[in-house]
Amino acid sequence: MDLKAYSSLAFFNGLSAADLEVLGPYFWSKRYVAGTVIFEQGERADIVYLMVSGGVTIRYKPLDGPPMIVTHIQPGGIFGWSAAIGNQNYTSGAVCSMDSEVLCIRGADLRYLCETNPHLGNLLLERLSSVVAERKLKRQQEVSLLITQGMRQIYCSEGDKDDGSKN
Repeated sequence: MDLKAYSSLAFFNGLSAADLEVLGPYFWSKRYVAGTVIFEQGERADIVYLMVSGGVTIRYKPLDGPPMIVTHIQPGGIFGWSAAIGNQNYTSGAVCSMDSEVLCIRGADLRYLCETNPHLGNLLLERLSSVVAERKLKRQQEVSLLITQGMRQIYCSEGDKDDGSKN
């Protein structure tokens, strides 16, 4: 695939024409219609996605709580990074919030590129690590909010049981 047409995406910023040429054979483009589930939480993590156009919502379902929206991926964003870091399964799900185009690369291919081309690998890993760090912070904030809301509900419902007497 000729990646020059996609060189304006943040993931490719600063990469040389030679770097894009090295990456080209590993990428392919895919289109999805709004509402399409790209992958579910817990599915095998094989592909890393770069958002070209449209939008994707990332959802996370904790074992003991309601599903939550982790983030909305906009053009230039990356998702499915579990595949890049070698996780066996996706830790969140992804659904198209509108008609979308993405670039895809197998996580194994991305890891191979990083091993065989250290300069290019370091650039790609920097971009992925910033996405992972940002998403982790957002998820921690969401979980903290859920805990706070849960504690308030428990406190308020216990207060409703109070008969008003002060012993």
